[in-house]
Amino acid sequence: MRYYKFSSYLKEQFGCRVHKVSIDAGFSCPNKDGRFSRDGCIFCDNRGFSFNTRITPKPVEIQIEEGMKIGKIRFKAEKFIVYFQAYTNTYAPLEVLKEKYRVVKKFNSIVGIAIGTRPDTVDEEILNLIESYSREYEVWIEYGLQSIHDKTLKLINRNHTYRDFLKAVEATRDRNIKICAHVILGLPGESEEEILTTAKELGKFRLDGVKIHPLHIIKGTKLEGLYREGEYKPFGLDEYVGVLVKFLEYLCPDTVIQRITADCYRQLLVAPEWILKKSLLLQRIEKRLEEKNTFQGRLFQNG
Repeated sequence: MRYYKFSSYLKEQFGCRVHKVSIDAGFSCPNKDGRFSRDGCIFCDNRGFSFNTRITPKPVEIQIEEGMKIGKIRFKAEKFIVYFQAYTNTYAPLEVLKEKYRVVKKFNSIVGIAIGTRPDTVDEEILNLIESYSREYEVWIEYGLQSIHDKTLKLINRNHTYRDFLKAVEATRDRNIKICAHVILGLPGESEEEILTTAKELGKFRLDGVKIHPLHIIKGTKLEGLYREGEYKPFGLDEYVGVLVKFLEYLCPDTVIQRITADCYRQLLVAPEWILKKSLLLQRIEKRLEEKNTFQGRLFQNG
């Protein structure tokens, strides 16, 4: 195994097939509701990757029931992790968060809870609430970092800084909460050297998990405008695979790689087309790792 796959980790932890059920719990985002910005990140449209945001909203309980049913049939899953995915899932008053999160307790086959959020929307009360679930569940918090370079974060209108991420990790680290960072490869203006600097920094943290996404262009976003005007060009398939393999080499070998691909609704995808060819991408990654005789953590420097 040349990189630490999430499926392998889950099998080790629970001894059976575990499926992650993604839901839209009706949260907003401070980068879209006017608190920080109304424009959002230049690449963002939740409809591109979150099925539940493309349909009429359903109660969280129904979304979980339907997601579990699909997981049992399609993936032969026996246990489930509920993933609060869409938008910013700590961005609400504490009582609202309690109401949304507690729905998971209605289901006996749920073994974990994962909460996707921004690093600038957590505080001690929120982390206390999230940690309280660790007595019954495996708990993950997924911080959207995307890059350690503030110039990039500003360019993509992220409206948080790398320092915000560091503070969030520091506040979370000593709790019984597993930390996953989201990063994007191929952001505008970033060189390969800058991308690998992000990998080296993440390696130093020895995070529990990392999600790696190739940047793709969704209809109606500002990034589409840059692409149409010739100001941005996404990675080609082989280019992405090459950079990704190098990125993996610098990560801690114990860090679980939760994702190395991206999902996008076909009708909303502008480019690149290879995003839709998930199996091909995974095959190319495995092949490149074998050709280079390399693996996750080969260049990892502890401390």
